[in-house]
Amino acid sequence: MEHVGAAEVRPGRWLRRFRRGESPQDVRLICFPHAGGAATFFFPFARGLNMSAEVLAVQYPGRQDRHRDACIDSVEEMADLIFEDVRALDDRPLAFFGHSMGAVLAFEVTRRLEEKDGISPQRLFASARPAPSRRRDETLRTDDAQLIADLKALNGPNSGIFADEDALRVILPAIRSDYKAIEGYAVSPDTRVTCPISTVIGVSDERVTSDEAEDWGKHTTGDFELMVFPGGHFYLTEQLPDVARFVAKRISQ
Repeated sequence: MEHVGAAEVRPGRWLRRFRRGESPQDVRLICFPHAGGAATFFFPFARGLNMSAEVLAVQYPGRQDRHRDACIDSVEEMADLIFEDVRALDDRPLAFFGHSMGAVLAFEVTRRLEEKDGISPQRLFASARPAPSRRRDETLRTDDAQLIADLKALNGPNSGIFADEDALRVILPAIRSDYKAIEGYAVSPDTRVTCPISTVIGVSDERVTSDEAEDWGKHTTGDFELMVFPGGHFYLTEQLPDVARFVAKRISQ
């Protein structure tokens, strides 16, 4: 497997590359992080993917090397901007992996590629998120204490940051903006893409039921499958080798 080094800035503001492919025919896997997440969430995943592929991740504004960029609280607006960078990468076959909020962003970028450019990813991996048309009774968390409590309950990566008030003060605006974006997002049940969809969830994830995950199948005219791993909302970090093998098998078919 090719060496994975520090992230490199790709042409355009939105993408970071964590791994080069070995040949021009290798699949380009673009990963979309969760609400509050950053591109580096997928660095271990890129390192653990035991196949020849190029791996990039989306960097949302308001965090890490984009901390000075204004946050965007609309899924549609973010998808429009990400699409402009992704559509330029038309020299290789594409696949998308979106985790939580990233799943609907990947879905929306897929819609734009198919409708505007006639390009369809080989596969969309929709991780840890109910289907786009499934709405939960959620309210925007504007209070810092409530927002932090909600994040702690997810037991996600870098949980130690909650003990650092200065670091929290820096990242909370981006997290709040992401929550507003996803809570304001809705599409009709007949909104579809043509690419195959693999929905992947953790068996004990309280943020998505198997019924909500199954409804992703209604949003594609292609093949659909539901894969369940042990773990919660961040099953990906808990089961990384098995998830990486599953993804590698699907995009090498």
